[in-house]
Amino acid sequence: MKAVEYFLSGNSCSESIVLASIEEGLCDNSLLSVASPFSGGIGSGCLCGAVSGSLIVIGHLYGKNNTYGNPPIARELAKSFVDNFKKQFPATCCRVLSRGFDFGSKERKLHCSNMVEFCFNNLQELIKDVVKNG
Repeated sequence: MKAVEYFLSGNSCSESIVLASIEEGLCDNSLLSVASPFSGGIGSGCLCGAVSGSLIVIGHLYGKNNTYGNPPIARELAKSFVDNFKKQFPATCCRVLSRGFDFGSKERKLHCSNMVEFCFNNLQELIKDVVKNG
């Protein structure tokens, strides 16, 4: 999976979600710089960067005044996305999700790659559902 490859090759979790989304044609390169500060729980260990990166893409596609003419349903989609994440993982907080791992360790990176993979798959499914149900 491309998002995990990006993550394991040195990109942050939030950047990896956006990079894979760019590759899939969901957004353009301009969002990559937007995603950068959201890694590591927004630098403070708060919201998981993979979740943040996914919400950036959702906002880009379905937020107010989006360039695609999509209805502004970003809040509803964000809630659905986060609810799905919480069913799979114990929290959305990076500190909680990565507890017990040294932040710079390979072990943490491998552990977090599960969340990157889940988030990108969840994001793709959510978008497919919106397109399908119009």
